[in-house]
Amino acid sequence: MDIDRILDLFLYAIPTLITGMIAYYFFKTHVKNEDNRRIFLLKKDLQVSALPRRLQAYERMALFLERITPAKLLIRVKPMSEDKNAYEALLLQSIEQEFEHNLSQQIYVTDKCWSIIIAAKNATMHLIRKASLLEKTDTPDKLREVILTEMMERESPSDAALALVKQEVSELF
Repeated sequence: MDIDRILDLFLYAIPTLITGMIAYYFFKTHVKNEDNRRIFLLKKDLQVSALPRRLQAYERMALFLERITPAKLLIRVKPMSEDKNAYEALLLQSIEQEFEHNLSQQIYVTDKCWSIIIAAKNATMHLIRKASLLEKTDTPDKLREVILTEMMERESPSDAALALVKQEVSELF
């Protein structure tokens, strides 16, 4: 008789345990799906608010690259004296100020893009320093002439970086 009672209890307990395990599995799966859905919706909302900031960062980087293009830089920054070293320093200072003004934009652009922008800035500064070291550049006007002549013969360092910025912006859409 005790065996019958134990067997009856066991027969009642098995379906209850199976039902409980199935309910636990479905509840766990449902909670996991809801968490994933909430995370997806949160990321979606964040992307909607972050996209304008990213686009603004790319716009500012494009403007920076345009402003440090040697031809445009030389038009914008005029010599204040007849000292070529002072003009060289003024050009380099202008590039550094532009860069520092846009330093925070690195948060919104890719690492690859930021590296290319830094390389373009450094290459432009190197071009100015190299032109200043030539013996024939003894005045600011001669320095401007040498830099502009160099830019006629080859592409500006900013152009390649600007092409990458445009490519990354097109990938956002």
